[in-house]
Amino acid sequence: MQAQELYTLPEGTVTRWTSFENPTGKKGAGGTENEGAKGHAFENVKAGETITLLDMEGAGIIKRIWLTIIDRSPEMLRSMRIDMYWDGAEKPAVSAPLGDFFGIGLGRRVAFESALFTDPEGKSFNSYVPMPFKKGARITVTNESDTDLRMFFYDINLVKVDQHEEDILYFHAYWSRDLKTELRKDFEILPRIEGSGRFLGTNIGVLTNPAYRNSLWGEGEIKMYINDDGKYPTLIGTGTEDYIGTGWGQGTFDYDYQGSPIANPEEGAFAFYRYHIPDPVYFRNDIRVTLQQIGGAPTDTVRAFDKEGAPLIPISTDNDSGFVRLLEMSPVPNLHDPGFPMGWTNFYRRDDVSSTAYFYLSKPTTNLPALAPVEKRTAKLKEEEK
Repeated sequence: MQAQELYTLPEGTVTRWTSFENPTGKKGAGGTENEGAKGHAFENVKAGETITLLDMEGAGIIKRIWLTIIDRSPEMLRSMRIDMYWDGAEKPAVSAPLGDFFGIGLGRRVAFESALFTDPEGKSFNSYVPMPFKKGARITVTNESDTDLRMFFYDINLVKVDQHEEDILYFHAYWSRDLKTELRKDFEILPRIEGSGRFLGTNIGVLTNPAYRNSLWGEGEIKMYINDDGKYPTLIGTGTEDYIGTGWGQGTFDYDYQGSPIANPEEGAFAFYRYHIPDPVYFRNDIRVTLQQIGGAPTDTVRAFDKEGAPLIPISTDNDSGFVRLLEMSPVPNLHDPGFPMGWTNFYRRDDVSSTAYFYLSKPTTNLPALAPVEKRTAKLKEEEK
């Protein structure tokens, strides 16, 4: 925000809030219950029920969303679904599990702060992502669990404007999960979408496969295919922990544009984010974003994994002689051959990976797949909390 925005009064702009105390956001319509005292701070959301948080006509910009609930278990946070619709579209631009949408993967809450999402004490949800709309906005939350949810609090803070420029971009979010990624196949953070816009960033959750014990899982590189890229991408990094600004493994930290609020090697649980705000990722025709599924360990350790039946494919070895690209060799050396190059061996692996991709697009809807069913979203999460 520029300092000038703090002391100017823009023409044609009014401030509105919606909450259960004023669900329509209309002028002079807040706090009408209980004779003006605190009368409607929260609602209970029954199993299978959908509640509306915002339904407003006209042009505006959502500036902030805050909410909190009592049951913040991973199973409930993955069972609650948040949907956002722009300009009367029938298909949502945002459809994601409630917990993952607000900045951390795995449906878990810990205290953290970033430029777009915050959770001051690990028990609330804040979004500061600007979300413009031209003709109207609607936000709903659905309880897809088998349990009634008690005490859902929220407020949405926005400004209404007379009109927007024609070329504004609409906010979108896409969530996906692969319970057991495929060898040699990159995980798709964002399937290919057409249009122009800006990739805002992602949060990613990884539950590591116990077959690899506590070996490093994050050797995979982020790839971004933009503007008609073919087999190979234009944008690519050097490793998963490198992508979020750290290196040589991954601990816990949280900053404005990158962080890893959850990093538990003993449990095999990692949740991290990267937001491309100072380093924008623009696209004009299309974009696709993936993450390689690659881990690494000393060669003898990788051999032990292989003997134990862990699914893996060696791809490279790093030692004092340099970087050996195994897949370029003919024939590709056998992992257990005495002549196999020893050192640090990277290998394709299979883990449980999920992500929320955030992006702006020139249109209010996409043809992305619908949100996965609740059974897939919550698989194993309940067991891991015990």
